[in-house]
Amino acid sequence: MSPERHAPTTVLPVIVTTAAELGARLDAARAEGRTVGLVPTMGALHRGHAGLIRLAAERCDVTVVSVFVNPLQFGAGEDFEAYPRDLDADADLAGRAGADVVFAPPVEEMYPRPIQTTVHVDGITTVLEGAFRPGHFDGVSTVVAKLFALTGRCRAYFGEKDWQQLAVVRRMAADLSMPVAVIGVPTVREPDGLALSSRNVYLSPAEREVAPLIHLALQAGAQLVADGETDPVSISSVMVSVLATEPAFDLHYAVAVDPHSLVSPPAFHPGDEVRLLVATRLGRARLIDNAGAIVGLPQTPYDRKADTTCAGA
Repeated sequence: MSPERHAPTTVLPVIVTTAAELGARLDAARAEGRTVGLVPTMGALHRGHAGLIRLAAERCDVTVVSVFVNPLQFGAGEDFEAYPRDLDADADLAGRAGADVVFAPPVEEMYPRPIQTTVHVDGITTVLEGAFRPGHFDGVSTVVAKLFALTGRCRAYFGEKDWQQLAVVRRMAADLSMPVAVIGVPTVREPDGLALSSRNVYLSPAEREVAPLIHLALQAGAQLVADGETDPVSISSVMVSVLATEPAFDLHYAVAVDPHSLVSPPAFHPGDEVRLLVATRLGRARLIDNAGAIVGLPQTPYDRKADTTCAGA
């Protein structure tokens, strides 16, 4: 078969709430030689998710969208109870984007008893978001491992907006030889550059007006990298200076790191890939964003097509 499987439809997807039904459907599809695509989400779907679903639907014969607000990845004082939930709207968007199945299990289906086994990816989970949200990535890797186990051999699509999450999932799938191809898809943005996020709904009109400064800060850092700057501190400083023009930001970090280790080296070298990451609180919303650049390459920002890291899929 060609890589282009089928065009998105407007048919509502089948909503599945149990692991047993999901497994039976997908095992039957694979027995017929059909490929499976998975888009893991916490719901509150938007155009960014729709892009992931469309790509999965184009490249796979059966596309599954999971909708599960995972309690394990919310820390104390975070917005688990307030996190937006609207399964009807999510199913409608998923269907219009080409999904065949929406897997929307209740918490007791995913965690039928107090969980005693978690998945921990060392190193890259202790920096950046891991430092600000202890335990968050253990929750992410545990639920994604469960979703991969329930789905089986598949291609899994993740947005690059959550770059650290993507790095964690890639490392987990590779280290555990999971039969999953983890595919990163470039960030979808509003016309003014703000990355699409479910948490953007928390922004007041005034906050929404200044939020695109995050993207401008990333662009400023990427331009510096493209111009040949090799000092991570200097790159970070220019991003911080852009964000400092707006006092409403409570900046958590603005860094230039190796895209795989997520650590800033003493210096980059010409031709190195650099990942610029920003996290800031803006009113009720905690916003994260990132961009890529290559040292000395006059291309800003550095955007790649969706790429694939395969682990046996």
